[in-house]
Amino acid sequence: MVSLSSLLSKHVSHLARHQYDVIVVGGGHAGTEAGAAAARVGAETLLVTQKIHTIGALSCNPSLGGVGKGQLVKEVDALDGLCGRAGDWAGIHFSILNRRKGPAVWGPRAQLDRQRYREFIQSELLSTPRLTVLEGSVEELLITEPNPEEPGHHRVTGIRLANGSHSISARSVVLTTGTFLSGSLFVGQTTSPGGRIGDAPSSAGLSHMMREKLGLRIGRLRTGTPPRIVKDSVDLSLAKLHPPDSHPTPFSFLNTHTRCKPEEQLPCHLTFTTPGVERVVRESLHLNCHIQQDTKGPRYCPSIESRVLRFPGRNHQVWLEPEGVTSDLLYPQGLSMTMPPDMQLRLIREIPPMHRAEIHMPGYGVQYDFVCPTQLSPALQVKSTQGLFLAGQINGTTGYEEAAAQGLWAGVNAARWALSMPTVALSRTESYIGVLIDDLVSRGVTEPYRMFTSRAEFRTHLRPDNADLRLTLKGFEEVGCVSSLRHQETLRVRNSLQDALTALQALTLSTANWKKKLPGIPISETKSTLMTGIDLLQYSDVTFEMLASAFPESLSPYVKFSQRLKIEAVYKPHCDLNKKEIERIQREENMSLPQDIDYFSLPVSLSQEVREILDKVRPSTLGAATRLEGITPAAVVNLLNYVRITEKNKETHRNQQPQKEREEELCANSASLPQ
Repeated sequence: MVSLSSLLSKHVSHLARHQYDVIVVGGGHAGTEAGAAAARVGAETLLVTQKIHTIGALSCNPSLGGVGKGQLVKEVDALDGLCGRAGDWAGIHFSILNRRKGPAVWGPRAQLDRQRYREFIQSELLSTPRLTVLEGSVEELLITEPNPEEPGHHRVTGIRLANGSHSISARSVVLTTGTFLSGSLFVGQTTSPGGRIGDAPSSAGLSHMMREKLGLRIGRLRTGTPPRIVKDSVDLSLAKLHPPDSHPTPFSFLNTHTRCKPEEQLPCHLTFTTPGVERVVRESLHLNCHIQQDTKGPRYCPSIESRVLRFPGRNHQVWLEPEGVTSDLLYPQGLSMTMPPDMQLRLIREIPPMHRAEIHMPGYGVQYDFVCPTQLSPALQVKSTQGLFLAGQINGTTGYEEAAAQGLWAGVNAARWALSMPTVALSRTESYIGVLIDDLVSRGVTEPYRMFTSRAEFRTHLRPDNADLRLTLKGFEEVGCVSSLRHQETLRVRNSLQDALTALQALTLSTANWKKKLPGIPISETKSTLMTGIDLLQYSDVTFEMLASAFPESLSPYVKFSQRLKIEAVYKPHCDLNKKEIERIQREENMSLPQDIDYFSLPVSLSQEVREILDKVRPSTLGAATRLEGITPAAVVNLLNYVRITEKNKETHRNQQPQKEREEELCANSASLPQ
């Protein structure tokens, strides 16, 4: 990595210009991916953050990936994002979750060294061409009249920094404010403004402006973090040891190994709460204003107070996770809490391994504003404000991975908008990022949104192993955010896999001959049909290495892809069955619904309830409309007919153009062609 000190002095000394293509506000997981992606697309980009030294900080848990989340990390990496490579650099405990299930729902995960992760992200960002980083706090957005040729009521033209500082112009702005948008911190009965302990509160101007000037619907969510425990004060012999995988699996498709060697990895430990924990929670409820409020918190990562109140009498899991190779702290995953610090100490000492534990920093809660995401397009652009994009917790999500995925896509589209290129969308049929964004903009959120594999209809196709084949080529050829180096590597891998599958398909033998080649394989004697190598690889007891040993001339060149080929073979029948359904959804998603359509006067048979839903959400495509709660199948059919008739009328109108107009148009098009 490049020296951070030299990079910092280069980027922080002064602002070299006051006009940028893209401005990104925020230096968290969404902001860093947005800034890097915008710059990769070719936009002159400015990232504004309160403290450069906190860029890439892991505000809560020191980990990356997991079930559903690991798929997002792999996809961000496939699109040349940062977090996968950062995870490989900073990881100190790698594991694949869900191994007992099929590879489609495996969850790549890693415990991270906080300092290493932050250093990697900062080094990458500060050495990215066309990207400048500035310390500062944004007071408000600069807004003007919209471009009449584009949908929207406003147009963003830049930002104004706090404390009366100067304005900075840009064609597009990405807001990635995390928990800092009108954030409030809670510990016991104490409340203070802020989005993270140790950082200054953000300006309240942004939230006010979005609500009052832009007319956006704003909601309120909450989250929390556990106390940090002094490692030497914990008796880990009283907890269950959980070692990492013996062979770490990298997140990034560019990496064949992780920085941390297998033998250098650190273990995690598992313990459980006791009845004493529940007693302390109940005794402290009257001292805990955060837990008493109605603001929605994360369902899938709740505080210990919420877990005890929701599931009384249970012993809840607590994972004791290392925070770094040289760190003297432990992170007690599962013990997020907001009670007073003295009660927190009482609570953790009710858990056997921590009966003498000391707290380095108490847990706390955060409440913050978010923008209802149904007001966004699939490009993550605010529908009513041209050039304004949102990503991360401001859209109602929770988690590093969800933030990074949104940040990358918002950064891509902000850059394309600024450079007068059309914005792009990802389908839920081709990526978990597409599922995430479609869920947000089509359905909205009532609680912090977390990704799960169950949210994806085509998860046997959207696997962690094939994210590069699904997204990297598109990222290079259509989106413009992928380097030629990664593109060439993906082409090499794709061609090798195709050659290997062709070779496997060409190996066609009778069951009797297969049994001769591979004795002991449980192939039914009653099978009379011929079987290919792909058919045989679908058997759980058959590995690609076994086939390569039997047919070395045709298969041995592809042994390095053995696991990927095995997975491809296993899921081939499922993917073949899904193909027609995927094509249907993609056709629906290609049918656009005009953003200025008046649903209340639309000459189509729709109930008043359906019209109200469509008017409120304003789905961008027919496919998005089909997934709205309350939209009936009959309404979908009527909308489909309307779209088809409208497109047919447009085509008829084009065909009825006067001959002279068509000739002039043809001449104009010909004149633009190279001679």
